[in-house]
Amino acid sequence: MSKVHAFDFLTKSSDADAHDFSVAGLFGGDGTLMGWATNKLAGDSDVTEFDGNTARWSDVNDELSTGSLFDMGEKRAIVIRDADSFLSSNRAEVEAYLAKPGSVARLILQLQSLASNTKVYKALDKSHVLICCSGETGKKTGATAVSRRKFLTEFVAGRHQTKLTGEAADALVEMLGDDVGFLDTEIAKLACYQPPGETIGEELVRDVVAGWQGKTIWQITDAISSGNAAEALLQLDKLISGGQPPVALLPQIAYSLRKLGLATAIHLAAERAGKKPHLEDSLVKGGMRPFEIGRATADMKRMKRERAAKLLEWLLDADLRLKGTHSSDGLDRFLLESLVLKLAQ
Repeated sequence: MSKVHAFDFLTKSSDADAHDFSVAGLFGGDGTLMGWATNKLAGDSDVTEFDGNTARWSDVNDELSTGSLFDMGEKRAIVIRDADSFLSSNRAEVEAYLAKPGSVARLILQLQSLASNTKVYKALDKSHVLICCSGETGKKTGATAVSRRKFLTEFVAGRHQTKLTGEAADALVEMLGDDVGFLDTEIAKLACYQPPGETIGEELVRDVVAGWQGKTIWQITDAISSGNAAEALLQLDKLISGGQPPVALLPQIAYSLRKLGLATAIHLAAERAGKKPHLEDSLVKGGMRPFEIGRATADMKRMKRERAAKLLEWLLDADLRLKGTHSSDGLDRFLLESLVLKLAQ
């Protein structure tokens, strides 16, 4: 089967189809999606796990060649966790196995990333199972906002015996970001606010999720706009200490700041074209609502145009780093705190 996204795999694939494979490659940075996809691939079979950082091909191959006495006709599942270094050290062996896989066990490779120009990627895509496990949407991952919405309303909501409207799902992503584990936790909390089977709407999402957290996010952005770095860091610490991951906090902090950055870009583009734009008009074009204009105008004047012009660049850079080089615990917090300091200067 060709590459499929975990959103579609988990919502559309039957158990029979999910178990009909010899080798599966899962790649992407969302651990929750990868865990759910692995569980569906393994089913009720006997599972043996290896740490990809220490596993040797000889040991893995022995397991792939050994059936289970208690499998009841079900193939064993051999899972290689953190398989990037394992693949790097045993690429030739893995490529050979993909060309001629065994028949008594199934191999599941859990990878952070997998380049599309490699033989392993092409073999998995052509003859085996290849699943993208990223919460992001776009051409690179193959997921769309529609498929993510369907996944949240059908698969995730169903896990908690509740229903979720499409508008509520979109509001959750808007406020919390695309980390599926975090979204799953929030839907579980929301399900407790009403009887099983009832529908979670957008109003409930915004009332509950935006409660103390929304207030604290507002305090952070307010402190940033006014140049109070100490207050911004204090409120940020409250959220992180309360269990909010930095990768989920950035979209919320960036929500209003991105509008300021877009308005600045629009304003400067008009000036370069020889026009004399009004700041209020630029803010409206940047997405600010009428009641936000007065506050946004004051924020822009305090920030100065040189810093406002860098907002989009800084926010994009932070987003890419949080999902890449600074995704590990500790580094993610350091990056977010550094961004807040930079914005609040």
